[in-house]
Amino acid sequence: MLVPFITPYKGVLLLAVIALFLSSAALLAMPMAVRNVIDHGFSIEDAANVDRYFVVLLGFALAIGFFGAARAYFVYWLGERVVADLRARVFSHVIYLDPSFFESTRIGEVLSRLTADTTLIQSISGVGVSIVLRSSIQLVGGLVLLAYTDVELMAILVVLLPAILIPILFLGRWLRRLSRDSQDRVADASGQAAEALGNAAVVQSFNGEPSQVAKFAATVELSFSTAIRRNQIRALLTMVATAFVFGALIFVLWVGAQSVLDGSMTGGELGQFVLYALFVGTAAGSLSEVWGDIQRAAGAMERLTELLEIDSAIIEPNNPVSISQVHGAVTFYNVSFSYPSRPNEKAISAFDLAIQPGEHIAFVGPSGAGKSTLFQLLLRFYDPQEGKITIDDVDNQSVSLHDLRNCYAMVPQDCVIFGESAADNIRFGKPDATDDEVISASKAASAHDFIAQLPNGYDTYLGEKGARLSGGQKQRIAIARAILANPPILLLDEATSSLDAESERLIQSALARFQQNRTTLVIAHRLATVVEANRIVVMSQGQIVDIGTHAELLGRNEEYANMVSLQFGDAHSTTEEVWQDEPAASS
Repeated sequence: MLVPFITPYKGVLLLAVIALFLSSAALLAMPMAVRNVIDHGFSIEDAANVDRYFVVLLGFALAIGFFGAARAYFVYWLGERVVADLRARVFSHVIYLDPSFFESTRIGEVLSRLTADTTLIQSISGVGVSIVLRSSIQLVGGLVLLAYTDVELMAILVVLLPAILIPILFLGRWLRRLSRDSQDRVADASGQAAEALGNAAVVQSFNGEPSQVAKFAATVELSFSTAIRRNQIRALLTMVATAFVFGALIFVLWVGAQSVLDGSMTGGELGQFVLYALFVGTAAGSLSEVWGDIQRAAGAMERLTELLEIDSAIIEPNNPVSISQVHGAVTFYNVSFSYPSRPNEKAISAFDLAIQPGEHIAFVGPSGAGKSTLFQLLLRFYDPQEGKITIDDVDNQSVSLHDLRNCYAMVPQDCVIFGESAADNIRFGKPDATDDEVISASKAASAHDFIAQLPNGYDTYLGEKGARLSGGQKQRIAIARAILANPPILLLDEATSSLDAESERLIQSALARFQQNRTTLVIAHRLATVVEANRIVVMSQGQIVDIGTHAELLGRNEEYANMVSLQFGDAHSTTEEVWQDEPAASS
């Protein structure tokens, strides 16, 4: 699974492998020098040879140290680089997924995979890979040189090898499953904590702290018990591997000792065999230790790969149509749509509407009528099951998502404020905007005055989700963001719902100027904000009930007249009377 992330850095991997082979070769050559010291060096006649052998051993030691350090550096660099790329790839993939993914997946779950899972992979792709490569070469090289030293002893070791490997492989697969379960439980805890902490004010307002603490403690306890089961198997794996490997080596060495006693093997050869056996045993022990980490990392990589394999339901066109100059004509052709989570329930049904460039259209109706769904279809967060939507007579599914969404700027009811400065939040609508453009947009949204009074003005950090701002201030920053984006089509979803009467008058005045020669679609429950629309679309259960001006609907549509009456007390209020009554309604 990691191969595609390692391939771009073949050069670094090659350097690591070369350094690894040189350091391992120096290590594996040392026992031969030791053998010569034992068999030929301990005599007065060959005293000069003793010095030469020890100089050679010193050279081997220096080579092991230098090339070992080079191998470690290259492998660690590669591990850090691969994990950084992996995190970036997963995030860039997830951020493009359609809303249906986020309907069924906790953000905390995704964050757990981006942090905890990649940390596991980081540990194995750095230190772990280094140990695996070094130990594997030492194991294989040691076994080959054991055979060169004494083929009969090596044959005995090979016969014992399956008894060593079979339990290790079996326990490894078991450990992998438990590691995957353990990571899932950690993700559950992360998701629950993120949800509770992200809504701390609501939790505290209902005295929900004890219940949240109890739920989190139960989740953490489940995570702990799963981790303990995993560690039990890991400990068992280490015990089995160590006992079996060294048990086999001790048996083979006992056989070798008998050979020295009967004269069929020299002491130097046995010493050489002992050293190689120690290399093999140490390498096998290291591999058994890191095998548990590999299984944990494999489980983590499976979870990350699951994210990477999820395809967005919103598909980019193969040959997108260019729409460089948009006039703002929007048409719904017999559109029907059901949310993926509610496939048998029509959110929009047989919806037909033609909107002219520069027209100001308002959508009104009870909650659940489908008003916000229309905006999500326009932005292609979802695609309709029937019918189509066009922009300037071009099917929006034939336009690239980037170009399509550049045609719109949306101010939602629940305004999103990022944990950045006020200027950066406004500049989100146009990343390359100058400071003067940011200030001009904030003035148009009646946001400049309160931003200027912040401790550091436009450079003030607003806190996570805009924690340092009131609801009305958040909305004004969101409106400034939309004004700065300067789109041909403006989408306002209850954009002034959190404003006081005076601020709303200022915003409505600013939006009135901004809406000139611009298609504007407005969703509002507060009818005072839509009475001057060119047309008002009354919706119910995903369908159009009636279309007309405020005055026309008052005269002929009982449902609309009832909505006006509920808000202002007089179903026959004129536009001016509605505006005059509006502050009282707000209060």
